[in-house]
Amino acid sequence: MTAVATPVVPTLRPYFNDRHTQLWHEADAFAAEHVAPRTARMEAAPGRVERKIAALMAAKRWFAVTIPAALGGLEAGHVARTILIHRIACESAAAAAILQATLIPVGALLHFGTDEQQRRWLPPVADGSGLLSIAVTEPSAGGHIGGIETFAERDGTGWIITGAKAHIGNSHLAKAHLVVARTDEGVRADRALTAFMVESSRPGVSVAAHSPGLGLRGFSAGRLDLDRVRVRDDNRVGDVGQGLDVAQSSSILYGRLNLAALSLGLHEAALAATTTYLKARPRYGSTLSDLPVLRGRIGGMEARLRAARTLAYQAACCLDQGLPCDPDLITAKLLGHEWAAQSVQDAMELHGAHALDTGYPLQRMWRDTQHLYPPAGTGEVQRIRLAEEALGEYQQQWSERLATPPGPATR
Repeated sequence: MTAVATPVVPTLRPYFNDRHTQLWHEADAFAAEHVAPRTARMEAAPGRVERKIAALMAAKRWFAVTIPAALGGLEAGHVARTILIHRIACESAAAAAILQATLIPVGALLHFGTDEQQRRWLPPVADGSGLLSIAVTEPSAGGHIGGIETFAERDGTGWIITGAKAHIGNSHLAKAHLVVARTDEGVRADRALTAFMVESSRPGVSVAAHSPGLGLRGFSAGRLDLDRVRVRDDNRVGDVGQGLDVAQSSSILYGRLNLAALSLGLHEAALAATTTYLKARPRYGSTLSDLPVLRGRIGGMEARLRAARTLAYQAACCLDQGLPCDPDLITAKLLGHEWAAQSVQDAMELHGAHALDTGYPLQRMWRDTQHLYPPAGTGEVQRIRLAEEALGEYQQQWSERLATPPGPATR
């Protein structure tokens, strides 16, 4: 399926300005010209990491969509990043995943980095010469931050870091990784963890060979091993013991909205493929799209898509305005994925055996959708956070505390 220019949905206009509209059309044109021709090759070569699309997005400074202009960024905000991920994901979730994975550590540096750290790390992101990853998940602990075993010990004026990280987005493209490590044993996770920028070129850092997953072919989400890696103290992001805040705020403000946008793109593509197929398939003197029972399924897909789109863009708009919207970001990720997964499954069933053809894009969409459940908190984690909000127990509104425009932390 080839991306085509799609008019901005009228109900999104309250969230958009002229720049947003222009970016929507630019992303659609980019997907049609550069992503669509490479999608089949990415599927046919799952063992290869896609680098060309990353370079082309870097040339447009899209990795710097939320970075201030003074640091080479677009300074376009959160609605803009949602647009970019959403529109590219309509063509390829893997290409959109490459974009979104670097945006998460960018958020951490914007909110917790010093002025010097931002000047050091963000301009290379803006020009594409120094993409980043965030390394929190571990082989044994998974996404359980309190179970992190990677340890950083003081060594004179610096630190020595030892451990392993897994499922690290852009692991093979990143020139540096935001690593969350344990710096104090025997205390609670909210005081025991610290974040560090670790360059891929440092002695002791190794990235395992790319191993393709079920979907998102071309996107690398690999393992990072750190064997007594030495970093200076000025590589530390935030205060000692502030690593949990760095990781959680980045996950909520960037990761969850990114994944909502990814799910939205897949959702839209699955619906478009299904309606095109049903309208072209003859049956009983008409087409499959005229059968009431199938129209009912299509209507359900359309309703879910519209609701997911509103949730994602409303949350992004609130974030741009510095409003307290953590639960809205959580909900956009939770329901956005659930609804997309349901609609993609409906699409598979409505296509019958045709959906199973490897040359048809629907199989790819189904596989890609499976990758969007665990990151930035599983559905169970999201529901627990929302229960805390309903019970009046949710205390930390990162969207309010780290209101845009972000500024460096003071030490």
